[in-house]
Amino acid sequence: MKPVAMPLASDADDRALVLATQGGLPLTPQPYHAIAAELGLAPVEVMQRLRSMLARGMIRRIGVVPNHYSIGYTANGMSVWDIDDDAADAVGELIGTLPAVTHCYRRPRQLPLWRYNLFAMVHGRCREEAVDQVAAIAALIESEFPASYRAHEILFSTRILKKTGLRIAG
Repeated sequence: MKPVAMPLASDADDRALVLATQGGLPLTPQPYHAIAAELGLAPVEVMQRLRSMLARGMIRRIGVVPNHYSIGYTANGMSVWDIDDDAADAVGELIGTLPAVTHCYRRPRQLPLWRYNLFAMVHGRCREEAVDQVAAIAALIESEFPASYRAHEILFSTRILKKTGLRIAG
């Protein structure tokens, strides 16, 4: 992936903070203090700048991105759902908050080849666990949105691809 320029940083310290954190936070009890020491800033300033960048939309979130395979979740399934378009946002908001769902999003249908418009990723220690999670989601959708749910499938991962977010050039 080719690095891109970052036009949104308000100053050099914001840019340095993005560069220092884009690969992840340090695995220490006080990661913001470690970043602050690296950049020559006060820890409170690091936290304030990150909050400000979140509020301005320069960064979308700060969160943990686990490697599911290394912690035992090897049955990764993208559940795909055929939901009435008028209800898809509400269904997505409902299932996106479930503990079994790591991310949920809507995509346009590609008829006649692809009927599904809602996607929700689940992870299990085995395929049966992932299938059970999706069955529970289906039951919830059927109870909350009975007229909107038509069908679903689970697409299991067959190989691991390296996942990385956007990286900017230093």
